Amino acid sequence: MTLAPLATACIWLGMVVAISIEAPLKFRAPGITLPLGLGIGRLVFRALNAAEIVLAAATAVTFALAPRPLAATILLIALALTLAVQVTALRPRLEARAATIISGETPPESSTHLVYIALEGLKVLMLITFAVILLS
Repeated sequence: MTLAPLATACIWLGMVVAISIEAPLKFRAPGITLPLGLGIGRLVFRALNAAEIVLAAATAVTFALAPRPLAATILLIALALTLAVQVTALRPRLEARAATIISGETPPESSTHLVYIALEGLKVLMLITFAVILLS
């Protein structure tokens, strides 16, 4: 087994976990208002998702060059689909909602943020499982 897909998946996992920890903590920092925290969050998640796309592609390319267990293949496809949903369907809605709040308005209730969080948790579990499969 080549270590490249394992390494890229673990880097991807570390980035997702780190940002998932950072995201709610920034709102507890002194002087951070909701609009400021949302503005920072928009930038951070744009950068995270861009890095995730690169890492997902690198993982897929290096994975394609190595022996591929079926379970790991299915997980990698599920990871790519999860990321695609987050980037194309959920993040634009979250950014629009943040822009509304930043402009001083109150947006309607939405469960989009909870869905995004749930997918982040699922992504973490899938990345851990992917890594374990590659290690076995």
